[in-house]
Amino acid sequence: MLQDPGKKYSPNKLLNLPDRKWPDRVQQCPPVWCSVDMRDGNQALINPMGASRKRRFFDLLTRMGFKEVEVGFPAASSTDYNYVRELIEEGKIPDDVTVQVMTQARPALIQTTFEALRGVPRAIVHLYNATAPFFRDVVFGVDRKGCIRIATDAARAVKRQMEQYPGSRWTFQYSPETFCFTEPDFGLEICNAVIAEFDPTPENKMILNLPTTVEVSTPNVFADHIEWFCRHIDRRDSLIISVHPHNDRGTAVATAELACLAGAERVEGTLFGNGERTGNVDIMTLALNLYTSGIAPGLDFSDMDTVAREVTHCNQLPVHPRHPYAGELVFTAFSGSHQDAIKKGFAARKADPGGLWEVPYLPVDPADLGRNYEAIIRVNSQSGKGGVAYVLEQHGIVLPRELQIEFSRIVQEETERAGGEISEAQLLDSFSRTYFSDPAPYRLRSLEERKENTKAHITASLETPGNTLMVEGTGDTLQAAFAAGCVKHGLCTEITDIPCNRTKTYGGKEIYSFVKVRSGAHDLFGAGRDRNEARAFVKAVLCAINRGISKALLNSNIVENQ
Repeated sequence: MLQDPGKKYSPNKLLNLPDRKWPDRVQQCPPVWCSVDMRDGNQALINPMGASRKRRFFDLLTRMGFKEVEVGFPAASSTDYNYVRELIEEGKIPDDVTVQVMTQARPALIQTTFEALRGVPRAIVHLYNATAPFFRDVVFGVDRKGCIRIATDAARAVKRQMEQYPGSRWTFQYSPETFCFTEPDFGLEICNAVIAEFDPTPENKMILNLPTTVEVSTPNVFADHIEWFCRHIDRRDSLIISVHPHNDRGTAVATAELACLAGAERVEGTLFGNGERTGNVDIMTLALNLYTSGIAPGLDFSDMDTVAREVTHCNQLPVHPRHPYAGELVFTAFSGSHQDAIKKGFAARKADPGGLWEVPYLPVDPADLGRNYEAIIRVNSQSGKGGVAYVLEQHGIVLPRELQIEFSRIVQEETERAGGEISEAQLLDSFSRTYFSDPAPYRLRSLEERKENTKAHITASLETPGNTLMVEGTGDTLQAAFAAGCVKHGLCTEITDIPCNRTKTYGGKEIYSFVKVRSGAHDLFGAGRDRNEARAFVKAVLCAINRGISKALLNSNIVENQ
């Protein structure tokens, strides 16, 4: 890389527009969307779409609500020509959809384009020619007047062809291709010349499509250019101003959004941003940015997984797992602090389910896009107690906070050893192994419960290595009775604050019980499950005691080995 890139690359060229209005505007409605997946997107594919994939893509786009779809470049490709004919002859174009085709400013190509469109109900004919200085001087060898002549001659030819097919409803679109490279005054001059030639009216508007064929400036500079253009172009009431951003600088979405604030009414782009080089503007992201601002975009992404699957099939390109809104991982949190905030956000929303969506780290409700909540929080070594607790809660297991902390440390150790993510099934298995595996040395063989007057009595038969221990106790509740028996027999010092530290949830028909047991100076945690509440509690206490004994034996073995 150069020490002084300014010797090779020029900075953004600014327009003098001190009274710009677009920064103070707020988008109120969606633009007109035109998908160019089947033309601009298709030409960028390693394996371009054949007829079957084109049919599948067209069906997807129209189901989603696109009213304008660029279906190809029929004069440049027999595949595109035949596909356009198939759509028309087989009546595949919905009544509310207008197909768009592209053509260069050459008489023979224009004629072939209209031959492909014979009998079409409605169509946009998209004409373009290169207007930037480099193309004029180096590629085509024409001056400004010559460039204007190419555009106006082609506009005249398009108009004549339209007149030969009065049964179709035509819309004319002109693109000063490489508009972003074109001098502003010349871009205005050539567009005004084409307008004068085609003679649009407020009742029969033409489209001026202004492409950032290659991004060369920051989005604010392009917005200035669009606002300036809209102020100075002739017959503004007879025009639809459209933009066609590419993503070379990674700012195509911002470019389109600011261009709409500056006066653009229409956006051409692709689903998920497929296109030449770094791609076209991503219409899905644009549309859902509006949606999360409270504006209905007019496109249906309520089954995002199906949309992503269909586009992946047709383009034979994957959707990145971190792609906005659509990626597999965009609603997934691994970070412990993120998981905790999301968990609390969902809990708060339960109290006001009809209010504004305010869940940390989730700009949109995944359910609106047909996604479920199961994958929102996933667990790896970066995860904390909130993420672990959230996954367990989806299966009816609500842990007390202190047990959340303990088990999350166990999970973290497992994920660090494995070096990656732990699946939901693995997490549940780890929890079961930690708290519900066959306990040792104390196992519950039988339990007798009875109540006399206001007191509860309990007798538990515990199996120990080579012996049977009968634990008897009396208390205000069955749980307190067993706790008293455990203390009497020296199994633990105390079971502290039972009402606060024992939580039960109902996963199916089983009761889950969680306890904190004091043994000497140490707090031990246990969990138990059973259809009987008292038995679940007894199992939880034994779990805690057994885990404490196991840890003590482990520590003594470590000391001896050292």
